Amino acid sequence: MDPRIFHHVSLAAFLAWVGLGADGLSSSAYGPEEAFKALGKHAYLAVLLALMTAGTVFLISAAYSKMIELFPGGGGGYLVATKLLGPRFGVVSGSALIVDYVLTISISVSSGVDQIFSILPEEWHGRYNFGSKVIVLGLLILLNLRGVKESVMILVPIFLLFVASHTVMILVAILGNFSQLPEVFSNAALDAQKTSSAIGFLPMLFIVLRAYSLGGGTYTGIEAVSNGVPVLREPKVANAKRTMLYMAVSLAFMASGIMLGYLLTGARPHPTKVMNAILAEKVFGSWALGEFAFGHTLVIVTLVSAGGLLFVAAQTGFLDGPRILANMATDSWVPRRFAQLSDRLVTNNGIWLMGIAALATLLYTRGSVGRLVVMYAINVFVTFSLTLLGMSRHWIAERKRSAEWKRNLALHGTGFFICISILAITIYEKFGEGAWLTVVVTSCLVACAFLVKRHYSRVRDQLRRLDETLLNIPVREHDQPTAEMPREEPVAVMLVNGFSGIGIHTVLSVQNLFPHQYKNYLFVSAGVIDSATFKGVAELGALKKQTIEDLERYVAFARRLGFRADFRYDIGTDAVDDLVELCEGIRKEYPRSIFYLGQLIFENDRFYYRLLHNETAFAIQRRLQFAGLQAVVLPIRVLEPRRTA
Repeated sequence: MDPRIFHHVSLAAFLAWVGLGADGLSSSAYGPEEAFKALGKHAYLAVLLALMTAGTVFLISAAYSKMIELFPGGGGGYLVATKLLGPRFGVVSGSALIVDYVLTISISVSSGVDQIFSILPEEWHGRYNFGSKVIVLGLLILLNLRGVKESVMILVPIFLLFVASHTVMILVAILGNFSQLPEVFSNAALDAQKTSSAIGFLPMLFIVLRAYSLGGGTYTGIEAVSNGVPVLREPKVANAKRTMLYMAVSLAFMASGIMLGYLLTGARPHPTKVMNAILAEKVFGSWALGEFAFGHTLVIVTLVSAGGLLFVAAQTGFLDGPRILANMATDSWVPRRFAQLSDRLVTNNGIWLMGIAALATLLYTRGSVGRLVVMYAINVFVTFSLTLLGMSRHWIAERKRSAEWKRNLALHGTGFFICISILAITIYEKFGEGAWLTVVVTSCLVACAFLVKRHYSRVRDQLRRLDETLLNIPVREHDQPTAEMPREEPVAVMLVNGFSGIGIHTVLSVQNLFPHQYKNYLFVSAGVIDSATFKGVAELGALKKQTIEDLERYVAFARRLGFRADFRYDIGTDAVDDLVELCEGIRKEYPRSIFYLGQLIFENDRFYYRLLHNETAFAIQRRLQFAGLQAVVLPIRVLEPRRTA
């Protein structure tokens, strides 16, 4: 609740570029390589490919900057698709992002290990490479489960070392061969003309588009900035747009510069080394100062910095994947337990899910970056396409109210056309090499989301009828008690969550089961800080206010029945821990207190209900009973709707 906390954890534009740019810039370690490999013997087309890549980075970044203006609270592709295209499109975008963040982890770990192994003996590659990837992934899962929070200040040296080493490598590769540039450009144009004459213009264009689409992993980090708007310092929109500019310039320079470096230095694919290692060796390998040959040291520094940044980029999946799950849980597309934060402000359920899924993709692809990047790029461009389609639709709807709608529509419409084209070509070209699995998994996740949503809607309808019946129940007014609750009398402590028919049902059940036993009621609630409320002081203040208002309504209801009533509350990140601590304090204050909780009981106890509905009441009951406190769980029946023929 300290207002200064949000200033301390927020980021200025430069640090946001460091913190959010790791995912984007690290993609230059594998994106340009996959695009260059797809050119095959037509390496001269790398000139055109580099220009297209840089242009695409700037175009998508500009489109997302406009999106940030429209959605200053952040949220990324899931929120934009939900708001502008509808919840059905939103769940597709959200599901694609979840799979995308799983693949962020696996491809970052795989590529990072490959960078490191490029400086180790070649015979180690086949023997230890894949095992090392599994070990690194396991360590990242354990670190995140321990609640490790990456510090941007710690990340700065790794990030700047990567930027410095790769910038020097690119500049030396280009400037060192600067005299060859006119000849390279001339030969590229001449060879393109010859190829066009030999196989036709359209086949040649398809070669370029195929390479361009298979390098789709290059653009993956752009989404991270729009997702990370809430962590930026005020003014958030201005800092977000400045961060996006830093990201666009640095990523365009790295990606296009590396591809030109491959072409100018003659770097070509190697069976056990990444192409960036070959490029670094050609640039730095001969450097020496007298008898001291330090070129090999620079190669090691360049690849180690790339590996380190890629391992940090894997954190994006562990941090943003659960964040998307939490947003979808708030909207009832996935089990709601994913919306809750633990006491370390990490979502343990989400980390397990992301980590195990990333391990499965590693096992399926045997850690092949080439196969992972295809699977990765597909869902990136699903999200890009839906986001830009939503923005295009928005500007069409705003054509009568915005003077700049044509320019904005041209920007987002062009971006949509490019992204949907890359998506289509990638699926067509690589369907049998892993693209099919991404499509199937994402489709299954979407289908599951609709089933979860349908279940929650049915339960909500049942509870709404309970609310309509009990919240407006006629009550014969009794004299309002004025005295405080005596310490020596029995006290019924009602653990409630919001003012609803469930809470009223629990109160009436206690009266029905134990008539004339209780004249004192104490209502207890814990306001849970979840992903929807941990955004700023205003949200936390609203949570506290709503918690108090709900408890006051319970107190007023009990007093109308003629009982003494009061309330206690706490604000925290774990409902079970907070409520148990409150109850232990209440027992000391009122020794004859008994604790009552309500729990939904379904007519048919299906196996998946325990996943969809948390059993907080039973967890609290176990903790209280172990502490020597009497706790009773009262059932609240939920009848399933009957299917009619």
